[in-house]
Amino acid sequence: MNFQDMISNDNKMRIIQEIVPGKQITLAHIIAGPDQVLYKKLGLNPEIDYQKAAIGILTVSPSETAIIAGDIAIKTSGVELGFVDRFSGTLIVTGSVSEVEASLKAILEYAVEKLNFSVCELTRT
Repeated sequence: MNFQDMISNDNKMRIIQEIVPGKQITLAHIIAGPDQVLYKKLGLNPEIDYQKAAIGILTVSPSETAIIAGDIAIKTSGVELGFVDRFSGTLIVTGSVSEVEASLKAILEYAVEKLNFSVCELTRT
C-alpha cells in the first residue's frame, strides 16, 4: 500500500493496521536502572517497584502467549508482573537486573524449544 492509497476523498489519512499471524517474539528488552519517571508513566508503583533495578518488556504473537510468558517469568525468578495484556501480547516485568534477565531468557528459551517460535535477540539499555 502506498501513501496515495491511504488518502480518501476528504483528504483524511486512513491507516489500516493488520496483524500477521505467527508464532514469534518480536521484542525482548531490559531497561537497566530506569528513571523513576518511567515507572510512573508506565503505571508501575514507584514506591514499590522503583527499589528494583530493571524493567523487562516483551511483545509476543499470538497475543495470548503473554499469559504463558508471564507465568514463566514469575516462576523463573523473583520478578513481579508490572503488566500483562492478552490482547496486545505485551508483558512488562520488574525486578533486579539479574531477575529480569533470567526471566526473559527463560521465556525466549521456552518459546524456541517448546512452542517452536521465532524469537528476536534479547537487548538491553
